[in-house]
Amino acid sequence: MNLAELKKRMRLPLIGAPQFIVSGPELVIAQCKAGIVGSFPALNARPKEQLDEWLHQITEELAAYDRANPDRPSAPFAVNQIVHKSNDRLEHDVEVCIKRKVPLAITSLGAREDVYKAFRDIGTIVLHDIINVTFARKAIEKGAGGLVAVCSGAGGHAGRLSPFALMQEIRAFYDGPVALSGAVAHGRSILAAEALGADFAYAGSMFIASKEANAVDAYKQDIVDNSADGIVYTNLFTGVHGNYLKSSIKRAGLDPENLPESDPTKMDFGSNRAPKAWKEIWGSGQGIGAVTEIAPVAEIVNRLEREYRTARAALCVR
Repeated sequence: MNLAELKKRMRLPLIGAPQFIVSGPELVIAQCKAGIVGSFPALNARPKEQLDEWLHQITEELAAYDRANPDRPSAPFAVNQIVHKSNDRLEHDVEVCIKRKVPLAITSLGAREDVYKAFRDIGTIVLHDIINVTFARKAIEKGAGGLVAVCSGAGGHAGRLSPFALMQEIRAFYDGPVALSGAVAHGRSILAAEALGADFAYAGSMFIASKEANAVDAYKQDIVDNSADGIVYTNLFTGVHGNYLKSSIKRAGLDPENLPESDPTKMDFGSNRAPKAWKEIWGSGQGIGAVTEIAPVAEIVNRLEREYRTARAALCVR
């Protein structure tokens, strides 16, 4: 699959970001049926044998949907691979994804030539998460097929750079596929990502408040009830800086305004245990002020499309 083929299958230039615990087959299938790329972290499938089951389920359900809706087929899906040395499942998970011929892969926390080549050999588009130009250049040099620019305001692990600054620098030397992340939760934001030079917007937090998300009701309601002021940026919980809901930090008995720094060498994204903090401390991006209710994915995407079309029409009038 190439970039043109991918875009042709999409209703909106939007990729649903993979979210630890939250993203599973139900959410991915709903996103793809709604016309945007759905994705999930391979590590969400536990035990590891469940990954093959999930991919079979997603593939079969989307194929059935496409047969029933030939005029409006589903968008492709993606699987996220954590390419960190602590992930002892990486080889297994990549092999399963190759066997199932996943359309897209998203790699995070490490650039690996062998992983890129394995996916490239079967025609899978590989996008790599980056937070600065140094990481972007390294990923491209090692063979990544595209980038996910994770900017300030993105949910979960996020960078510090403005999307204006990072996209400007990336496009000065790279013309390949780029998805832009950072507080995307409105149709205007999708259009803005394109205006900055991105091929896709990349959003996750707003889908936590969807009927199909694998999140507890309290987490979904916290997304609805909060806004950018309710987010804190810290590396305490995983060793990597990210954005989290202050409300969940307070419920854990911590002061979100006075959190200590964590040792980044203690990161662990392996298969033996998920960091307990992810179950008690809830990640979220700064864009959630646009989320006003818990709704099915189809309704969320319908809203985004209306907002996107309205924003485009307004610019044309100007």
